[in-house]
Amino acid sequence: MTDDVRAGTPPLVLVVMGVSGSGKSTVAGILAGKLSWDLAEGDDLHPPANVAKMHSGTPLTDEDRWPWLEKVGAWIREHVATKTPGIITCSALKRVYRDMLGGPGVVFVHLAGSRESIDERLGKRLNHFMPESLLGSQFATLEDLEPDEDGIVIDIGGTPREEANEIIRRLRLTPSDATATLRTLPH
Repeated sequence: MTDDVRAGTPPLVLVVMGVSGSGKSTVAGILAGKLSWDLAEGDDLHPPANVAKMHSGTPLTDEDRWPWLEKVGAWIREHVATKTPGIITCSALKRVYRDMLGGPGVVFVHLAGSRESIDERLGKRLNHFMPESLLGSQFATLEDLEPDEDGIVIDIGGTPREEANEIIRRLRLTPSDATATLRTLPH
């Protein structure tokens, strides 16, 4: 992990990660708009059985997550292979998941905060299938980025716009001057 981007080529894909309620979708949307990069909401790739399980308050198991992570990984690999910059949200809570998703050109952006601050954010969120009751299981599963992983940690203490600007600064990305239409995954 680095405080700034590693020497070499800039990232092609950012995986905005963290527990539910950390602001992944909001920050990723702001980043995609500022950079004019493709955007995918990882939650949209969950199979219906996963969504139903989470909606009922049952934590996902690794077995539940693997097919979903395969879809997230396919999106990442396609963007890296075609050199198409993109941002995808994915909790990526465990190192083994990040090992599956990572590789050259991929940088993880961990939106990190205290249980209390994220619990407060979850209380304000509307229309999401992930209930607040699962936050504890997410924190229990979360493994911090390790020094050998390509990624940065962003404290969620600021506004989503401030957090996006911090990501752009630390990864030395160049905001787009053009107004571009974002290519997003169909729902």
